[in-house]
Amino acid sequence: MATIKDVARLAQVSTSTVSHVLNKTRFVSPEITFRVEQAIDELHYAPSALARSLKSNETRTLGMLVTASANPFFAEVVQGVEQRCFELGYSLALCNTRGDKERLNASMEMLLQKRVDGIILMCTQVRLGAGLFDRYPSVPLVLADWGPMDMEADLIQDGGKQGGRLATEHLIGLGHRHIGCITGPLGKRAADERLAGFKTAMTTAGLPIRPEWIIEGDFELAGGNSAMSALLAQAERPTAVFAGNDMMAMGALRALADAGISVPQQMSLVGYDNIELAHYLVPALTTIEQPKAGLGALTVDTLLARIKAPDSPRRVLTLTPELIVRGSSQTPV
Repeated sequence: MATIKDVARLAQVSTSTVSHVLNKTRFVSPEITFRVEQAIDELHYAPSALARSLKSNETRTLGMLVTASANPFFAEVVQGVEQRCFELGYSLALCNTRGDKERLNASMEMLLQKRVDGIILMCTQVRLGAGLFDRYPSVPLVLADWGPMDMEADLIQDGGKQGGRLATEHLIGLGHRHIGCITGPLGKRAADERLAGFKTAMTTAGLPIRPEWIIEGDFELAGGNSAMSALLAQAERPTAVFAGNDMMAMGALRALADAGISVPQQMSLVGYDNIELAHYLVPALTTIEQPKAGLGALTVDTLLARIKAPDSPRRVLTLTPELIVRGSSQTPV
């Protein structure tokens, strides 16, 4: 592998001149610049990323910690993060925590030891290991939507209360008066905010909120399936259900199909996230669009802004959810 000394020898210049041509840190005559560039091409020379990072004190690498899940929502956000990193010339070191706090802390330690320039945290775990950030107090950090709320870090959030309200108002607008809700795991911000939006819409419309029609799920397929089964086992059933995410809505669709209940003729269903699969379900799922690629890109931009201005005030940015109407919801028969 060619070195900067090899380039300097072939171009008949000093290594410092090669460095100035590469980094554009000093004027070099067009003739000498041409010789250096020609030597670089001939030798297929690539500057050492490690050497550059040691010199500039930056690695141009960002770390990301994400809860491993069957939910495609996470994969679509990560895709947005990766795309933005690529556009800006950064690498991404991705770690899955698998919902395990020890794995989370070990991954965080590894990323910090690798001297990443900043970290994106998208995990549902509420607390990191004690003292972890005390040892690295200056690491730039951004929380992406599902991050813990008790950390002094920039936060990008999805506006779950507004989204839950939009979903429920859609069902009310169709004429439904008996509406249930399958929540995510209560105590998690995303689940709590979407449930709060549901309750706000019901209260504003003067409709009763029936506790037995609010079933806690887990944001996964199995949770949505079991929650809908619990609703169907009751003597009185709602005519419409708002599920706190698309994965639970998909599980609920399975339970409805198994029970011989047609959607939306006998029950309307609304999800949340607008994952790509939602469009391909039968019927296609009415849902709340959460701009996942936009969330990923905005998270990267916010982290880089924090890296450049580490002492700036904390930023809390909220994305705007949007209702996507498809075939799983209609006026009650």
